[in-house]
Amino acid sequence: MEPPVTGMLESYAAGRWFRADDEGRPVLDAVTGEEISRISSTGLDLGAMVQHARTVGAPALQALTFHERAALLKAVAKDLMTRKDEFYELSYSTGATARDSAVDIDGGIGTVFSMASKGTREMPNDTVYLDGGTERLGRAGTFLGQHIYTSRPGVAVQINAFNFPVWGMLEKLAPAVLAGAPTIVKPAAQTAYLTEAVVRRIIDAGLLPEGALQLLCGSPQGLLDELTVQDQVAFTGSAHTAGLLRNHTNVLHGGVQLGVEADSLNCSILGPDVAVDDPEFDLFVMGVVTEMTVKAGQKCTAIRRVLVPRDRADAVAEAISARLAKVTVGNPRAEGVRMGALVSLDQREEVRKAIQSLRASAEIVFGNPDRVDTVDADPERGAFISPVLLKAADGAVEPHDVEAFGPVSTLIAYDDVDHAVRLAAQGKGSLVGSLATHDPDVARRVVLGAAPWHGRILVLDRDDAAESTGHGSPLPVLVHGGPGRAGGGEELGGVRAVLHYMQRTAIQASPDMLTAITGRWTAGSARNDDGVHPFRKSLASLRIGDTIASAPRTVTLADIDHFAEFTGDTFYAHTDPEAAAKNPLFGGIVAHGYLVVSLAAGLFVEPNPGPVLANFGVDNLRFLTPVKADDSIAVTLTVKQITPRTSADYGEVRWDAVVVNQDGEPVATYDVLTLVSKEWTD
Repeated sequence: MEPPVTGMLESYAAGRWFRADDEGRPVLDAVTGEEISRISSTGLDLGAMVQHARTVGAPALQALTFHERAALLKAVAKDLMTRKDEFYELSYSTGATARDSAVDIDGGIGTVFSMASKGTREMPNDTVYLDGGTERLGRAGTFLGQHIYTSRPGVAVQINAFNFPVWGMLEKLAPAVLAGAPTIVKPAAQTAYLTEAVVRRIIDAGLLPEGALQLLCGSPQGLLDELTVQDQVAFTGSAHTAGLLRNHTNVLHGGVQLGVEADSLNCSILGPDVAVDDPEFDLFVMGVVTEMTVKAGQKCTAIRRVLVPRDRADAVAEAISARLAKVTVGNPRAEGVRMGALVSLDQREEVRKAIQSLRASAEIVFGNPDRVDTVDADPERGAFISPVLLKAADGAVEPHDVEAFGPVSTLIAYDDVDHAVRLAAQGKGSLVGSLATHDPDVARRVVLGAAPWHGRILVLDRDDAAESTGHGSPLPVLVHGGPGRAGGGEELGGVRAVLHYMQRTAIQASPDMLTAITGRWTAGSARNDDGVHPFRKSLASLRIGDTIASAPRTVTLADIDHFAEFTGDTFYAHTDPEAAAKNPLFGGIVAHGYLVVSLAAGLFVEPNPGPVLANFGVDNLRFLTPVKADDSIAVTLTVKQITPRTSADYGEVRWDAVVVNQDGEPVATYDVLTLVSKEWTD
């Protein structure tokens, strides 16, 4: 890989690397203040980038199934892991410590791994994703509805903040790739050299189809002018810039979808039940200090407001101050340094201005924004600042309005739970809140009161602390975003993140047509019984709709008694005729539901060795009609869905099972899940 930090940063556009021929603007090392690169997009053809994504990237990605896209993501993540040390070295220049870099670099790569796993395990090996079950739209069952998700023929543009140059890109890229959406990445100038290094590695590895990923280093001015109704923009940054994007004509009138993650005055609440010597007190203090100092507080999820019971405010201030006093600030490469620099000198000035605004209604209880002792670094040439803890006066407004995007938090006293909830809401919408409590009633009251104002809430106590990932760590399986001031957008959340980039459409059609469209057998559509037991067919010959209809079997009283004795399930409806007769649902002895399912398996199974390797479960089991002694049952088993596994010589087959009685009434319905060989020779 070419060294990315040499002169002008390059963009990757329309299949080639582009370097602007002007001087560009300098990008400085956050620790030393030295120039390490320059950045410019002058002369870059943004329209060509968008067209390349639409005409080359989108068709290539959308020709692949979800599983094939997931396999590409896994390969990308594995490849990036081999170059992690190079990314860490560059990350030091952003002011990040090794711990900070782990959050950004390892966190980003881990997110790609996680999304790849979600794509394989929770999505079909197809290009269509079904949303829920079918809706019956007519009495006879010949007219049905089904919601589906399909890929859009558009472009996913991500405009990212400076604080997470790796994670910020990868957490958006992974779900976009799974959704079949080609991506244009626009990193923040201050840390674009690290993003460029990661993108360069992905491009050089050649694992993603051409056009699936492009990079714009420099100004994106004019990019939104090229977008249309099928395109999407995911923005992370300030509320001011978000406002400008929201007012762009293509967002207002052109149908371009805009997702925003903006300013967020996140809070952490110490429960009123927590005493100074409780474990939750130390967990709370450690959480606040961690969120103040990781990435030097430059996290959209950092704790800005510390809400504590009034009678414990001084104790909390003392405990946080004592821990902050042990935090060593300086060159992140130096041994023992726990907090590095802000991303730039300009950012330090912004933080100082914000602290000054906060001081209108709060006093500093720890730190000095104008002076800090540093290890192995010049505190003036580098963008260093001291952690600062403030304590707000009663009724203070500024802590709920002003965000100091650095190692700054404000302690605010509350009177009772309701007051704490009101204070949390004064942030006008946050990405995350946390609560330290061991009282279930406090947890419920705070969470239900604060949930409308937060995208995520962590409840921390002695029981979950060992495994907790902490207040400020977005997780790929949980939604990341928040209402109101936080922007109103949502990212991550497992498959939810993928579907965000796709189009949901309601399809109305006959069962046969829905089967053809969705690739999944729909109840009421044609079945195929060619005389060959479907358990004798490998994936190579098995087809959607292949069916076996069993002969009937009588369920005797002896069967019911034996099952009760053998399993120990002696519930009165199966064993006590008098009590069972009084049951308004049964009116007498009935067979166990699981006996019915067990007997049904005996009716449809083909017992000899064959391509069916294992049964690994049932889904959606429902018992519909009681089976009484001397009733007969029969089962129809139909291939519902076939999902080959790309990394194994077998796949998953979902079978629709319907058990009926002698009158043709359904007594049980469920899906049977099996593993079946791709090839099989008798």
